[in-house]
Amino acid sequence: MNASTEALPVIVIGAGPIGLAAAARLIERDIEPLVLEAGPAAASAVRDWSHVRLFSTWSEVVDPAAEKLLAPTGWVKPDGATYPSGGDWAELYLQPVADVLGDRVRYNATVTGVSRSGRDRIVDADRESQPFVVHLTGPEGREERIFARAVIDASGTWSTPSPAGGSGLHALGEKNAADHVTYRVPDLKDPAVRTRYAGKRTAVIGSGASAFTALAYLADLAKNGEDGNGEDGTGTHATWILRRGISGSTFGGGSADQLPARGALGLAAKAAVDGGYADAVTGFRTDVIEKTGDGRLVLVGEDGRRLDPVDEVIVLTGFRPDLSFLDELRLGLDERLQAPVELAPLIDPNQHSCGTVYPHGASELSHPEKDVYLVGMKSYGRAPTFLAMTGYEQVRSVAAALAGDREAAERVELTLPETGVCGGAGLFDQPEAAEETGGGCCAAPATLTVGAPVSSGGC
Repeated sequence: MNASTEALPVIVIGAGPIGLAAAARLIERDIEPLVLEAGPAAASAVRDWSHVRLFSTWSEVVDPAAEKLLAPTGWVKPDGATYPSGGDWAELYLQPVADVLGDRVRYNATVTGVSRSGRDRIVDADRESQPFVVHLTGPEGREERIFARAVIDASGTWSTPSPAGGSGLHALGEKNAADHVTYRVPDLKDPAVRTRYAGKRTAVIGSGASAFTALAYLADLAKNGEDGNGEDGTGTHATWILRRGISGSTFGGGSADQLPARGALGLAAKAAVDGGYADAVTGFRTDVIEKTGDGRLVLVGEDGRRLDPVDEVIVLTGFRPDLSFLDELRLGLDERLQAPVELAPLIDPNQHSCGTVYPHGASELSHPEKDVYLVGMKSYGRAPTFLAMTGYEQVRSVAAALAGDREAAERVELTLPETGVCGGAGLFDQPEAAEETGGGCCAAPATLTVGAPVSSGGC
């Protein structure tokens, strides 16, 4: 890297919790960041699941460097023992951080491509001496390019939920049924959304924290109808579709779960099934979604099974990274998880929960393309085990590496809680349940995600 390249900013893609923490860490190292956010405000993805409460307490979702930036403004940190909703996180912390960063954050700036200036992914000659060029689309579709000394992609996975199809592709008919299919946990506090599901039959596809939350929400809606309290959810019913069978671990460990908040959520889902508010269909891999003459939907499995018609479908099968705009970079990604090859074994969901993921940083996040880092949920690819605290440690290490401080980059400065949930969030109106069972990790999505990123964006 030459002197003129060093004078360029580090581009940070995404003004979510990890992107903003990355900017704060860079400033701490006297490196100028420029944050590009596709949405109109900070934490746009988090705002999409503002109705969902995180499993993590405030003490676990505020980055130390960002908190230092806020200190001169008189910002008061919320009670560290309480659990924010996604909306709280965005409004009370993330937007204030973005406001302090000022012109270092650009909104309505969608990154469409990243490459080395004058070098596509094939060219070797003088590659590392060239700056990065970032193409973006701004307001009113205006195209622009910006040069950078390094690129930190903290864009998350919220924008690319996985489809209903058991093969990883959209089921036949899934796109045509889009008006009755959602890939988010619905906000049943919203009257319009509540009307969409009240008194209806809804298929919930998925087996993680997001699916648990959706089942619990729908069960509560049905119970409200039975209680005769004026909120008519009578007839609300869920069909829970699992690609595998139900075993002792399907609902987590309950009160004995190593991840207590996840256990409580699993118990709520189990109660929905035991109480008759949901039926479980196991070993079902959706292949086709057919529309009936009256506009209802019939799910057809790969084995030919046809389920009873439903009015709505909630697909909560995880998230995946959007790598399309990074196609001209030389990334080293695990072929299965789509995470950096050195990181993938550490986060394999078959082996790890968020509490057993070893803290990691720039070394594990490096790629053949020097000075490019995928961080946050984006770095985890399709793995749902992400913690906000882990993301904050990632960007601390990456900023140190970009500053040339290898000792700090390789040093571990994070102790993970023994309890905590990897993705998803708590039930919105039951903070006392979270307090009784202990803290955890993060939200969205995925995530995270019960509404946020179980595999997302999250936190």
